[in-house]
Amino acid sequence: MTPDLIVLADTIHTMDGHRGDSHQAVAVRDGVITAIGSRVEAQDWAHAGTRVVDLGNATLTPGLVDCHIHPVFGLDLTVGVDLSSAATVEEVRALLQPESENDGGWLRGWGLNPNAFGAVPLHRSVLDAVSGDKPALIRLFDGHSALANSRALDLAGIRGRHEFEQASEVVCDADGVPTGLLLEAAAMELVQRHIPQETFDERKARLAALLEDFARAGLTGGHIMDHSDESARLFRALEIDGGLPLRLRSAPWCMPGTDESDWKELARTVGTGGRRWSVEAIKLFVDGTVDNGTAWLYEPDAYGQSTAPFWPRPEEYSAAVRYFASRGIPTATHAIGDAGVEHVLNALESLPGAVPADVLRRTVHRIEHIETVPDGLVERFRNAGVVASMQPTHCTHYSAADHSDNWSTRLGAERADRAWRCRDLREAGVTLGIGSDWPIAPFEPLPIIADAQLRRRSGHPEQEPIAPAQGLTAYQALEGYTSHAAKAAGLWDASGSISVGKRADFTAFELDPLTTDPDELAASAVLGTFVDGEIQFMLERLA
Repeated sequence: MTPDLIVLADTIHTMDGHRGDSHQAVAVRDGVITAIGSRVEAQDWAHAGTRVVDLGNATLTPGLVDCHIHPVFGLDLTVGVDLSSAATVEEVRALLQPESENDGGWLRGWGLNPNAFGAVPLHRSVLDAVSGDKPALIRLFDGHSALANSRALDLAGIRGRHEFEQASEVVCDADGVPTGLLLEAAAMELVQRHIPQETFDERKARLAALLEDFARAGLTGGHIMDHSDESARLFRALEIDGGLPLRLRSAPWCMPGTDESDWKELARTVGTGGRRWSVEAIKLFVDGTVDNGTAWLYEPDAYGQSTAPFWPRPEEYSAAVRYFASRGIPTATHAIGDAGVEHVLNALESLPGAVPADVLRRTVHRIEHIETVPDGLVERFRNAGVVASMQPTHCTHYSAADHSDNWSTRLGAERADRAWRCRDLREAGVTLGIGSDWPIAPFEPLPIIADAQLRRRSGHPEQEPIAPAQGLTAYQALEGYTSHAAKAAGLWDASGSISVGKRADFTAFELDPLTTDPDELAASAVLGTFVDGEIQFMLERLA
């Protein structure tokens, strides 16, 4: 078949499981790879009308896929002042002060790291000191908590404790007075619903710019761990306007308090979509986060917290998983603490016998995050065929080797030493997808690939690695964004490697990710991306 595109690069890593690649050319027709070979062979492929893109001494790999992102939900989480750089309460106030003086109804911020507060509990007084008469809501970095000022609590009518259908909390002091700290979605929604919303066009423009940034960073796809009717409308509108620059695979949330009728409605959305976006799985939560005391641990954290599941009746979670699995619908469950991970494994291990074998074989189930687990649970991933989806920069950005950070302090040394066991899971033969969890952490994949190897923040050689034995090899880290990302989505037959018959999705690197020092790789450039054999981004000097 005459190709409509030929891509040339001095180094091509096919990621098809055969090391020692010696290819420099890939042919594409109608968005599918038709041939792989040398530059000499490529001369015989080209015909009139074939576009040839010569990347010179660049490195070409399968297109990078972020296995955990929230682009639409993240629009709500990234409003106002970016507080991610604040290391002290004083710095938090300094960043908020200019915004509080601007015209506007609300003081907003996001990315707040609780480590900035040290051992001092988060309290509304920090915001009251800078917000004046404005209501204020600040989202913490984990996406599972927020801090409201006194004015915002008054507007929302929050004057004491609340009861919720799911594990959420309006944190109150000993006298029952709200501190301003809101834990989990249902509690945050009490305030969120009072904030004026952006117009659809404003959100569409922000999402379009964000997706373009994803492509420029090297991403050709993403597994979106949320979905809504608004998401579908936005994706459709963007495709009408000119298309999406990467593939998006969404998973709507199944929450506590739902029953089989609700699950049926969710199941009906699976398979819907457009040219480059689709709903393909269901996302569930079994716990919250260690940092705000809502993870599900075998033993309480240092403050007596993180002892309860997100589903007040966890057997109902297990029933939901069986419902979707029996219909061949993949599930992805947020599970951070050891008890939470075990409960998900229990639920997935119970599927044989309850789900037809042919359905079970073709359906991929995943656990997201997996921040602290003992040895026995690592082995069970492999035996159950469960995919691990992890975010290396959650470790390198928000914890410390000396256990002085909030996450480690809450867990104690023994559990903190079991931090993000990426290498152990890989050595056990587990499929490991890698991602960012944007906006919880930055989305740029090259620094994440570097951090996965270094176990510290790339570009900061002065930092001590965190559990360095859990560092991945360069090949394993790249697999997490390519071949293992495809397997994590059940798409290995169609993507994840540069192989004849697979989708023509590629990422072009300035430097070779398999041979370049990780710190140097993190600071290097992405030269371009291709999706369906179409250029989505290309550095101007190469275009």
